[in-house]
Amino acid sequence: MTSFSSIVSNIASKRSWLWVIVLLLTTLLTACSLPQVSAEDRLFLPISVEFLDAYTLPKTTFQNTPVSGLSALTYDRPQNLFYVVSDDRSDRTPARFYTVALTLNEDKSKIENVSVKAVTTLKTQAGQSFEQGTIDAEGIALSPTNSVFISSEGVVRDGVAPFIGEFDLKTGQLKRKLPIPEAYLPDDSNLLLQKRGIQDNAGFEPLTLNAGAASMGAMEPYRLFTATESSLVQDLEPANANQGDKNRFLHYLVEDDRFTLISEHLYTLDPKPIGAFDQGLSELLAIDQAGHFLSLERSFGLQGFQIKLFQIATGGATDISTIASLKGTLKGTQPIRKRLLLDFNQLDLAIDNLEGMTIGPRLSDGSQSLILVSDDNFNPTQVTQFLLLRLQGKA
Repeated sequence: MTSFSSIVSNIASKRSWLWVIVLLLTTLLTACSLPQVSAEDRLFLPISVEFLDAYTLPKTTFQNTPVSGLSALTYDRPQNLFYVVSDDRSDRTPARFYTVALTLNEDKSKIENVSVKAVTTLKTQAGQSFEQGTIDAEGIALSPTNSVFISSEGVVRDGVAPFIGEFDLKTGQLKRKLPIPEAYLPDDSNLLLQKRGIQDNAGFEPLTLNAGAASMGAMEPYRLFTATESSLVQDLEPANANQGDKNRFLHYLVEDDRFTLISEHLYTLDPKPIGAFDQGLSELLAIDQAGHFLSLERSFGLQGFQIKLFQIATGGATDISTIASLKGTLKGTQPIRKRLLLDFNQLDLAIDNLEGMTIGPRLSDGSQSLILVSDDNFNPTQVTQFLLLRLQGKA
């Protein structure tokens, strides 16, 4: 005869199995209802951009300088002002950057006006204006120490090396330069004989500091990032319709009076569009502290300017600082990942030579604005555009 305790034990055992089955079914149903997120998706921030407005700055001069060749800009949030660098090589007027105010309408959806407030001449460490052809300023980023970093891509054919310098915000005087690896320095001004370094007119165009660096304390270390506009000579490969140029992305640590090159990574451009004469990476913008950036790729050719905005993720990218040449198949080398955010040619807008990009003031809904500027190349047939976009999904 079965004992009472045995019956209770059997019932308990069956209930336990029932609960196990219920839990398994619940887990399976829940898993099926959850959106499937790929490993690739987890690399990127859930952000998007929305085009709001474009403003064309009339051809103008300010204190006897042409407000042209605007190749990069950076935002001073406490002052609600922008610093915009001109890539004038001192052959027209001195190398310089402008202080610019950008006025939005009441609901912050349109640009009402762009006005120049001041011009600051860039000076050498000796306090003199740069001699003609010795600087080609392409990038600018505001630091936490009342200074701006400015990148010059050099002029290879004239024997002028690229550099990245820190300039006093008020006086424009050069304070110091970052160390540049030898691999980036041209070994010959004869472009046919050059075997190493940046290509002519394709040096350090992008420049950015880690997000929020300008508001950090003066003694806190921060990060600086730059990249080549196109491949180094030793990395350059024959034109390939299925592959873009292999660029190098540099990551510096800035602390007190020291600069340390932390790493280099591979940034691959999109394949060059059909009919394009040239192509390059024109800007980078850090958008968080975890290695996420916006990148701006630009080409020019038979179809005019073609420009794309990407989100890029450096996490997991291989350090390539010990790789002498990037030619050929790089087994085991993980490039920087990128994802298209916006193809400007899909907008109902005639775009010009967009080169600069920065986070601007917050919009009326609390989202961040993204401001871009175009370089008119001192060409009367081109225009200086300021574009207003909404950057969504970012605090």
